[in-house]
Amino acid sequence: MNDQPYGIPEKHWPAKLTYWWFRAARKLRLKALKKQQITDIRIEQIEHLKSALDAGQGVMIAPNHSFHWDSYCLLSVADRLQTPFYVMTAWQVFSQSSWFECESMQRCGCFSVDRENTDIQSMKTAMDILQNRKEPLVVFPEGDIYHTNDRLTAIRDGAAAIALMAARKSQRPVVIVPVAIKRWYDDDPTPSLTRLADTIEQRLFWKPQSNLPLVDRILNIANGLLSLKEIERLGHARQGPLPERIGFLADSILSFAESKYQIPTTKPLIPERIKEVRKKIIQQQVDAGNQASLQQRIEWNTDMQDMFLATQLYSYPGDYLQENPSWERQAETLDKLQEDVLGASYPSSHGRKTVSIRFCEPIAMPIGKEKKASSDGITAELQQRIQSMLDAMNLNHQTNHRVSAQRVQDRV
Repeated sequence: MNDQPYGIPEKHWPAKLTYWWFRAARKLRLKALKKQQITDIRIEQIEHLKSALDAGQGVMIAPNHSFHWDSYCLLSVADRLQTPFYVMTAWQVFSQSSWFECESMQRCGCFSVDRENTDIQSMKTAMDILQNRKEPLVVFPEGDIYHTNDRLTAIRDGAAAIALMAARKSQRPVVIVPVAIKRWYDDDPTPSLTRLADTIEQRLFWKPQSNLPLVDRILNIANGLLSLKEIERLGHARQGPLPERIGFLADSILSFAESKYQIPTTKPLIPERIKEVRKKIIQQQVDAGNQASLQQRIEWNTDMQDMFLATQLYSYPGDYLQENPSWERQAETLDKLQEDVLGASYPSSHGRKTVSIRFCEPIAMPIGKEKKASSDGITAELQQRIQSMLDAMNLNHQTNHRVSAQRVQDRV
C-alpha cells in the first residue's frame, strides 16, 4: 500500500467542473490506461445509471476500489454518457500532486475530503451535488485500495450517511447506484510475476526459489515477512494459519495504541479503529502546536507508522490466494508486496487486461419525513450487492473461459 501523510489538510480543493476540460483530458486518461495495458473496458447494465440520471434523480455512484486506475476505467462511462462525474477524492492525492495535476483533477470534477475528521466543506459539496446537480457523484466506500478484486473489503458507512442526509432535505429522489469493477488478465502474467518474485526474494536476501511453484513462492514471502514483523513487535514468530496470525498482530498493535491514547475499543472494524487512533494523534498535534517537544513529535510519527502497518496487515486477508490461486490473485498479492517491500508507488503491469464495469439497480433513499433508514442497513445492502455482482462476473468469466477452451480443443 502507499503510505500517505495524515494531519490537518493545508487547504480544501473544491471541484471546478469544466466540460471542455473533462473532454480534453480524455486523451490523457486513455494514454494512462494504454500504458497499464488495459485494452478493453466493457460496460454492463448501464441502463440502471442512465435511467436514474434521465429521471433527474440525485445519483451517487458507489464502486469497489481494488486497483490503481479503476477510477479512470469508471470515467470511460462518463465519456460514453457525455456527462462528467464529480469524484470525492482523498486530500492526500491533491497534497502529493503538482499544481497542474490538482487543477486538472478539480476541472474534471474531483474535490478533496478529509477522511479522518468531520469534513464539513466536503460534506456540503457532496450534498449539494446530490440535491441539485445533474451530474452524479462518485464515492469509493472502501476508502483505500486493498488489491483484492474478487473480495470486497468491509465498506465504511460514510457514503450511505451522505446519501441519507442529502435525501432528507432534497426536493428530488436520491439514489445510490452500486457498481462492480472487475479486471482480468488476457495473457498469462506468470513470466512477469516470476521476475517480480525474484526481485522481492533478493530484497529479503534470499536466493530466488525458482524450483518452487509461483504460488508457494508468494506464500513463503508472505510468511517470511509476517514472521519478521512478529519478531519485531512480539519478540517471536507465531505459528498457525496466516489469517489468524495477521489478525492477532494487527489487533495487538491497535490495542497498544488504544490503551496509550485512552481510546475505548467500540469500533468492530480495523479501519475504523485505525481512524480513531489517527484522529487522537492529530488532535494532540493540533493542541500542542509549536510547543510540542522533539520526543513528542517522534512518538506521534512512530504511532502513525504503526497505524500504517496495521492498515497494511488488514489489506492481506491471509486466505485470499489459497482460496483461488488465479492469475489475478497471484498478481494482486505480488502487486501489494511490490508496494510494501520494494516501495513502489504503483505496481508493474504484467500483461494485457480487460476490465468489466457492471451497474446494479439503484438503492433509493427515503425522502423527507418518510421512515428513516439506517446508514448501517444501507451499507450492508450496498456491500451485498457489489459482492454479488463480483461473484456473478467471475462465474460468467470462468464459464466463458471454459467454453472458449473447449472450442479450441474441438478444433484441434
